[in-house]
Amino acid sequence: MNSLVITGGAGFIGSNAAAYYLSRGAAVTIYDNLSRPRTQYNLDWLRSRPGAENLRCITGDVRDADAVRTAIEHAQPDLVLHLAAQTAVTTSLRNPREDFEINALGTFHVLEAVRSLSTPPALFYASTNKVYGSMEDVALVEEAQRYHFRDFPAGIDESRPLDFHSPYGCSKGAGDQYVHDYARIYGLRTVVFRQSTIYGLRQFGVEDQGWLAHFIIAAVLGRPIKIYGNGKQVRDMLHVTDLVAAYDAAWHNLDRAAGEVFNIGGGIDNTIAIWTETAPLLEELAGHPLPVTHGDWRPGDQPCFVSNNAKLAARLGWKPTVSLPTGIRQLWAWVSENRTLFEG
Repeated sequence: MNSLVITGGAGFIGSNAAAYYLSRGAAVTIYDNLSRPRTQYNLDWLRSRPGAENLRCITGDVRDADAVRTAIEHAQPDLVLHLAAQTAVTTSLRNPREDFEINALGTFHVLEAVRSLSTPPALFYASTNKVYGSMEDVALVEEAQRYHFRDFPAGIDESRPLDFHSPYGCSKGAGDQYVHDYARIYGLRTVVFRQSTIYGLRQFGVEDQGWLAHFIIAAVLGRPIKIYGNGKQVRDMLHVTDLVAAYDAAWHNLDRAAGEVFNIGGGIDNTIAIWTETAPLLEELAGHPLPVTHGDWRPGDQPCFVSNNAKLAARLGWKPTVSLPTGIRQLWAWVSENRTLFEG
């Protein structure tokens, strides 16, 4: 690979992906509106990384079609990694228009910019498991500490019907389907990744997005934690380095990945209940009990989601390598060592 554009490249996943490709000699153009808190920290970090001489940063918004097209035309990339997004269900409920304009219309702008080039680059799109909705028809078994699927022991695969159960689900799902259809209709080399819960270093989690990082930050700084629902909700956790490895596997095996949709998460071996099982781990790291309050279930919250990664493994030979206990300890250590980033 010679060149790539990463929309949202100053964010959590984007900065990790940018660092990976810079270290391998690629020219990386970051396109980001820098609206998220601490994105400047990520840019400063990237400028200190190996290969930083090949880094270019453009401050721009995916809602600006002309700016998106100009950035991609100028870079003439081999790959566009489209990560820019509004990422919280709760935010989409408060401001569905903004959510639509960023996620659905912004993705359309990126697609059209890619399609306009005489040699269109590959395009990878970060979708979400929220395109499957609340999955109320999927039978669950409730145990003392967690939920699990009764009939899907390996998790949910790509044959699951889409069901957009929130404005966020609708907007991300619209982008998901546009990206997939542009492969079929226009022959673009696109790949859709329906991502489960991603975590790792440089994640500045908040209450409505990046829950594991949010809990760790709160525990380290002595801040309150609020749990919505009963805390037995299960998620499969995927470390960001494994996600970037999947992107890279798709790029290096584009003949087997182009035009496809992949579910991707930590899988059955990296599941955890968001509080009943997470709390003991964090309390052990903290050395004391963590106070917590409870609230009602939030709209569209899935009691259980586990990604079946079988298609991705078969097509690209990919599987997660970072165990959840290892990843949690790494994230705790990073937050503890950089607590000034989270104060104030």
